[in-house]
Amino acid sequence: MLRKIIFLFVTAFLFAANANAQGCAEPVSEEGVNVFGYLQTQYDYNLFDSPESNFGFNRSRIGVMGNIPYDFSYYVLLETSPFKKDGPKAYLLDAFITYNRFSFAKVSMGSFKSPFGLELNTPCHSLHTINRSKVVNSLTAPDRDMGLMLLGGSDTTLLRYAIAIMNGTGLLAHDQDTYKDVVGRIMIQPTDWMHVGGSFKMGKSVNEDPSLDDNTTMRFGAEFEANYANFLVQGEYIYGEDDGSYLVGGGCGSDPELVIGNVKRSGMFVTVLYNTPWNIQPVIKYENFNSDIDIADNMEQITTFGVNYFFNEWTRLQVNYEYAAEQAREIKNDRLMVQLQVRF
Repeated sequence: MLRKIIFLFVTAFLFAANANAQGCAEPVSEEGVNVFGYLQTQYDYNLFDSPESNFGFNRSRIGVMGNIPYDFSYYVLLETSPFKKDGPKAYLLDAFITYNRFSFAKVSMGSFKSPFGLELNTPCHSLHTINRSKVVNSLTAPDRDMGLMLLGGSDTTLLRYAIAIMNGTGLLAHDQDTYKDVVGRIMIQPTDWMHVGGSFKMGKSVNEDPSLDDNTTMRFGAEFEANYANFLVQGEYIYGEDDGSYLVGGGCGSDPELVIGNVKRSGMFVTVLYNTPWNIQPVIKYENFNSDIDIADNMEQITTFGVNYFFNEWTRLQVNYEYAAEQAREIKNDRLMVQLQVRF
């Protein structure tokens, strides 16, 4: 544990940067409270053997953030959608305090998103498709956790980084052992229109069966993004190994499922969109995910065809059709989704 803490602090001071929060907005005023949030109303039509349709809320979030003299800021975000996490109740998503005295290394402590990868750390209200990729939801679980993070950099610096020591147990869950996960992300930005980056996660936990060895988790990811001449192209690849037990699901604050066993998983996505002069973004996204590399013909593929329309800076309409294809045996699980979002 001591070596992990030393490694965390040494790594942070290797880079000089100006830090943003964990895929979150920053306070716009030096004093006082900033109230913010967003509402995503949504219609889903699922093309199953027995089709389903539903109106609901994807996300309904409200939060506060602000600066405290001197050198501190805070950020708190609640999820209030009745369709999230065990029914109609509000629960805490993010709650962290940041010490920002030094521009090259800010320190955050609390509950926040794991600093792994591109799509996970894109704010939910800024995603180019309604859903995150299956590989991201599967291999970054738990997406939020309690911990301590050092981070630095901005979209104008050559390097951006974030590295954290986290419980590894998920959203507001008590850690039952002394092990901690180490998660990190670094991006290199040689120009103002593109970046490449990588992420890692290493963790260990006590197995629920005392006769078995400890659980171990390993993740590696690579990412890129290019935004040039009204085109945006971005992609990400993630590989993971789990021994003892592993988590399935858990995206957007929901509870992941614990599965006993060893597994190797991997997947990727590529998204391409074009910004037209009429506030319309046509989007296409290809993704694949292999939930067990050792099983033959186990690849799942999803192609999303979408259109985003921006009424103004705060209001967006998204229409997505997901075409899903399974390598072993294709099933009826395509989806049509329409989402109207308002930010405030």
